[in-house]
Amino acid sequence: MYLKQIDQYINSKNNLKKINCTAVLVLENGKIFKGFGLGYESSVTGEVCFNTSITGYQEIISDPSYAEQIINFTFPHVGNVGTNNEDHESDKIWTKGVIFNTEITNPSNYRSLRHLDLWLKKNQVVGITGIDTRNLTNFIRDKGAPKGTISFLKNGRFNINKILKDTKKWSGLKNLDLAKQVTTKKNYTWNDFKTWKKGSGFIKNKKKSLHVVAIDYGIKKNILRYFSDFNCKVTIVSCKTSANDILELKPDGIFLSNGPGDPAATGKYAIPIIKKFIKKNLPVFGICLGHQLLGLSLGAKTKKMSLGHRGANHPVKNMIKGNVEITSQNHGFEIVRKNLPKNIQITHQSLFDNSIEGIKLKSKPVFSVQYHPESNPGPQDSIYLFEEFIKSMKQNAKKKRY
Repeated sequence: MYLKQIDQYINSKNNLKKINCTAVLVLENGKIFKGFGLGYESSVTGEVCFNTSITGYQEIISDPSYAEQIINFTFPHVGNVGTNNEDHESDKIWTKGVIFNTEITNPSNYRSLRHLDLWLKKNQVVGITGIDTRNLTNFIRDKGAPKGTISFLKNGRFNINKILKDTKKWSGLKNLDLAKQVTTKKNYTWNDFKTWKKGSGFIKNKKKSLHVVAIDYGIKKNILRYFSDFNCKVTIVSCKTSANDILELKPDGIFLSNGPGDPAATGKYAIPIIKKFIKKNLPVFGICLGHQLLGLSLGAKTKKMSLGHRGANHPVKNMIKGNVEITSQNHGFEIVRKNLPKNIQITHQSLFDNSIEGIKLKSKPVFSVQYHPESNPGPQDSIYLFEEFIKSMKQNAKKKRY
């Protein structure tokens, strides 16, 4: 809802005024929504985007790719299954804020250990509820993802002019390298847990037939679990680890992870590293930001999208097999189709807007996808991509070139 009473006092001399709410969302164009605060009491500024998933909010909020972003959930009933200690996609929550339509009900799920509101407080995520999320989603759809600020104050006294000024002053995601912020500070080996199964939970992988080195630009844990499902040892390295240091680990394949920020900014140091792996003929598999960085390394260009793709119901056409996959997505940048280098084959394409969703290098075992085949949350139509990467690593295991 757009509040005339707030709009009227934005330009008043005394703009510090009591409003019948405990939180406001202020967009860069001056549009204001009022609601009720939840989670961490503070003010945060970021890019306001929307996610259309109806399940998996804990996995979504804990995805490092949402660094510097505020998530507007289009599904009205968020929080009803609570939170647990198993569904985190990262050890630290990087999401700036969350927007819900309806007040959180008490959790009713056998796995729940903590109310979502308490979980948000613990992880210092600012939230607002009770606003017209459909109105906000339509605004983003028509105008693009705006800068915005959520301010949560229990006393309900908001300096709207200052909030609007801080919102406009924020730089935005373009030209912002966030991978260096969310990447691991110390290289480590994955603990071998496989994907979660009802009844058994997480079990460990005891067979390690292949070695994957995953470059962490903001990696999700379920990607690592899938590699354990396929009997891989996984070593996770910082995004600025040199190619020579990675090659000394004797990998059978290189994985380029998802992550936040502008790929062109991260590419300034990532591209030379990735090019060395391609030159060595090592199998390379990229997801999301890793897909964009691979494209840049192969001579393509990237650009910021107006809306981005965020949800668990995105149809993608497999251009090689001719079938359609329902995919989980979270990205705000894309590979530019125009002047795409001739050595790149487009393997997948969005049925929403025809944007590039997958590429491969024609002459080498190098490929990537824009979406999330690890399906957390979301459908499991694209797990075969892990199988293809495993197959290429097995084929190249006996002819490593370091």
